[in-house]
Amino acid sequence: MNAPQTAAQAMAAAAARLRAAGVPDPARDARVLLAHAARIEASRVTLIAPEDLDPDVAERYEQLISLRAIRVPVSHLLGEREFYGRRFKVSSDVLDPRPETECLIEAALAEPFARVLDLGLGSGCILVTLLAEQPKATGLGVDLSEAACLQASANAVLHRVEPRADVRQSDWFAQVEGQFDLIVSNPPYIALDEMEGLSAEVRGHEPEMALTDGADGLSAYRAISQQVAEYLAPGGRVLLEIGPTQGAQVAEMLRTAGLVDVRVLPDLDGRDRVVFGRNCGENTA
Repeated sequence: MNAPQTAAQAMAAAAARLRAAGVPDPARDARVLLAHAARIEASRVTLIAPEDLDPDVAERYEQLISLRAIRVPVSHLLGEREFYGRRFKVSSDVLDPRPETECLIEAALAEPFARVLDLGLGSGCILVTLLAEQPKATGLGVDLSEAACLQASANAVLHRVEPRADVRQSDWFAQVEGQFDLIVSNPPYIALDEMEGLSAEVRGHEPEMALTDGADGLSAYRAISQQVAEYLAPGGRVLLEIGPTQGAQVAEMLRTAGLVDVRVLPDLDGRDRVVFGRNCGENTA
């Protein structure tokens, strides 16, 4: 991308470069990254298309395209990712929020809750979203990663729920006390032998501990199901995001733990995505 170039020329050259590097949807990425380099909304790129790029913008754009060409995720280059209508700060320390996780949010919001626990909160997108959508609720989020706890805390501040969000470093329930109306988790569920099949963006730039348990992909569900009933209030719910082939096994774990009304919920593509279970007794939320 040799200056001087118009924005349109620079974007076309960038898209071709990304396409040659095997990047999916290169035109979209070229457009989004140009908007970021120019510090404008993506919707305004068309307005600057005929104009020569400022040298500073061109330099920033070159750096962004170079990084995207080696498969650094767009979200990491932008420093944020949209989830359930809100923008969350992200980094290589946390799993990127996924659109499919929004079905867990929808299921959680189907009933009221007063106190929520998020196990393995990562970026905090689940906990923060639930607290933002349920203004009277309070929540606790735990993660083994200190860096993830810091990222989640920053997102809680960004979305103004930090007075109601308690974030702690913890190995699952180790630092958790009390009972909750709602327990949610999107734990690492990729089996070790499935890791090679992930995209270069995911495999190379997202934290491995948030992706895989280094075994069969079910270790986290075993750990959670063994203790979850103890931390659920009477009538309380648990919602666990799963891989599309894990529904029957995780559902059986919750039944063995004594939960009732256990069922597997699909995502918008019809794939198994969330396992639901309820503690015995009346809902106290």
